[in-house]
Amino acid sequence: MKQWLKRSLWVGLAVLLIFVAVAYYQVRSMGLIPRYDYDTEAPNLPAFSRPAVLVFTKTNGFIHKEAIPVAKSVLSTLITEQGWQAYLTDNAAVHSPELLAQFDLIIWNNVSGDVLTELQRDALRQWLEGGGGWLGIHASGGDHSYRWQWYVDTLVGAQFIGHTMHPQFQDADVLVADPASPITQHLPSPWLVADEEWYAFAANPRDKGYEILLTVDESSYQVKGDNLFGSDHMPGEHPIAWRHALGKGRVLYSAIGHQPHTYRLADYQRFLVEAMHWLRSPQKTAQPDPAKAVPTVRREGEL
Repeated sequence: MKQWLKRSLWVGLAVLLIFVAVAYYQVRSMGLIPRYDYDTEAPNLPAFSRPAVLVFTKTNGFIHKEAIPVAKSVLSTLITEQGWQAYLTDNAAVHSPELLAQFDLIIWNNVSGDVLTELQRDALRQWLEGGGGWLGIHASGGDHSYRWQWYVDTLVGAQFIGHTMHPQFQDADVLVADPASPITQHLPSPWLVADEEWYAFAANPRDKGYEILLTVDESSYQVKGDNLFGSDHMPGEHPIAWRHALGKGRVLYSAIGHQPHTYRLADYQRFLVEAMHWLRSPQKTAQPDPAKAVPTVRREGEL
């Protein structure tokens, strides 16, 4: 083989390997390749002097790189404005009976993939059934890689099957299913939400007795049906936010929240605030003392 041809083949192989490596890095950095990274060393929590809210963000699946930090900031502000304290972490080992007992409410902020060990799963389930409140946002209920069937079938209540594609982000009309609820009564119906990603689920949680809060009007956006990421269509009612009781506890899930600008919407912020208040009631009725000047937002490692 001629020398120039050998050199060309080696250069071509090198370029191909570089391309594959870069592509793999990009796919992995987006979380498209599921990871199984489990935390076992628990964080050291500060001493809370006000009702405490855990904002948990861990991504063993798709990583919402733009939405997660904005959601953290917005949620921290909203929690602080209620006179509560926020604790932010991506350490799943916070899910232990001793540590969860210090929180009044848990928010899973775009959590993806399988993130809890068996002991951590048991701790969360027992805390919820014993009277805790759980708010799941967007990816926390929209993922194929959760390996905990109770989480999918009972906690969230529906299996994610896909989202809008071509285009992925679209304007759509959100319809208020329960206008009498304090969580939704401030919203217009239809409520136009711009440039969002719309999830679909295998079945309607209403069939399990869960209360539907919001639905999306499929006639208001481009429905493609089956696509590369599953399907964006549901027959009949297409729920995107619902709530239910779980033992003595309460659960609320909202599929809205892929885009960072959505968290800046005043209507969505109020929805989240009202959801948090519902999740803390009726067993968490203690009112904070506004005279206590303490830091209200803590991140892992801040004591």
